[in-house]
Amino acid sequence: MNVRILVLGGNGFIGSHLVEALVAGGARVRVLAKSGCHQIQPLHGVDYQYADFADSASVAEALVDVDIVVHLISTTVPSTANLDPVADIHGNLLSTVRLLQQMRDMGINRLVFLSSGGTVYGNTKYVPIPEHHERNPLSSYGIVKVAIENYIEMFGNQYGLRSLVLRVSNPYGPRQGHLGVQGVIPTFFQRIIAGDEIRIWGDGSNVRDYLYISDLVSFIVQSIKKDLAGVYNVGSGQGASLREVLSLIEDIAGVTAKIQYLPPRGFDVKKVVLDITKARQALNWEPEVSLRDGCERYWKWAKG
Repeated sequence: MNVRILVLGGNGFIGSHLVEALVAGGARVRVLAKSGCHQIQPLHGVDYQYADFADSASVAEALVDVDIVVHLISTTVPSTANLDPVADIHGNLLSTVRLLQQMRDMGINRLVFLSSGGTVYGNTKYVPIPEHHERNPLSSYGIVKVAIENYIEMFGNQYGLRSLVLRVSNPYGPRQGHLGVQGVIPTFFQRIIAGDEIRIWGDGSNVRDYLYISDLVSFIVQSIKKDLAGVYNVGSGQGASLREVLSLIEDIAGVTAKIQYLPPRGFDVKKVVLDITKARQALNWEPEVSLRDGCERYWKWAKG
């Protein structure tokens, strides 16, 4: 894979796994990560640059001599985005539109963007959800993701940007943060380890589609190799409720969790299961790690 790839957010949970796989595949990789984000062990041969995504001069510098941009940066999660929608717009939408302008001006016409299969559709008429289902996001996070998708499409129509938009479900695995704002599986495991209460908003019946990190990374790498373009759902194609996930985690950890049920939140979608038929057909790709297997792998990693 003799290409030069800029990974925006390459020191994060998804980005660090992806950079490892890209390097292993022979790509020349540059990472732009948030200032002070040095916790990932640097990989030999990777060009690491540190700056905030809003720093347009640093982004322009990182774009020099790049063939493909992989955009993984999100400065918010659904709960924090709703608390401050203006910051969500500034940090994500405005910065991404500026990136698109810079790519256009510098003649870079290949982009991979990770959107959100869990938020852009909202509460849907049916599941599994195909890509052509209408988008009706409930949260600022989802609204901004949809807006970014629309701008990417505009830049494709007007300036020839060749883009791949991946509507990813709920990825999980080693290195994922567990601060309680994103990542149900690591949060549940870490609270069990610490002996803390697990907080569930609502009655635990909300259903999500969970995808192990190695399956997501394999799809991204294959899509870059095949020069895939368009919009694709990337998930497991299977749904599990919060109660089912918690029961599985209790079984793996051998612990009965202490649970605190809280009032439901207005931005939480009730049921998300992605239709991944298009992804399967495009790359002959199939998720390989089951929810139990993935949780067991995370538990082993979390225990050190």
